[in-house]
Amino acid sequence: VQLQASGGGLVQVGGSLRLSCAVSGSVFNLYNVGWYRQAPGKQRELVAEIIVGRIPTYADSVKGRFTISRDNVKNTVYLQMNSLKPEDTAVYYCNLVKRRLGGRDDYWGQGTQVTVSS
Repeated sequence: VQLQASGGGLVQVGGSLRLSCAVSGSVFNLYNVGWYRQAPGKQRELVAEIIVGRIPTYADSVKGRFTISRDNVKNTVYLQMNSLKPEDTAVYYCNLVKRRLGGRDDYWGQGTQVTVSS
C-alpha cells in the first residue's frame, strides 16, 4: 500500500487549502482513512477520519472548518481546510488502516507541510 499526499503550502490566516492523498496497492473502499498532523515539538494528532460505514469524525479544534472526504473511484482522500489559523501549522499525514484479528496495520503518506501565516 502506498499513499501520496499533496496540496500543502503557505497560506494566510483565514485562507483555505485542500490536501489530497492518492492511495495505491489496496482495495481502497474497504478501509478506514484519515488525516493526522504533527506540529514542531508536539505529538502527532488525529485531525479527521472516515470509518467505513460511519459519518466522518473530527478533532474539536477543526470542527466546522475542515471537511474530510473520499473518492472511492479515484482512490483518493481529501481534506478541505477553511478558516485556517496559525495553530493549524503542521505537517499533515494521510493514513489508511487495515484492521485484522487482534490489531491493525497503519499505512502513512509522506507528509505535506501546511504553514499558516498571521
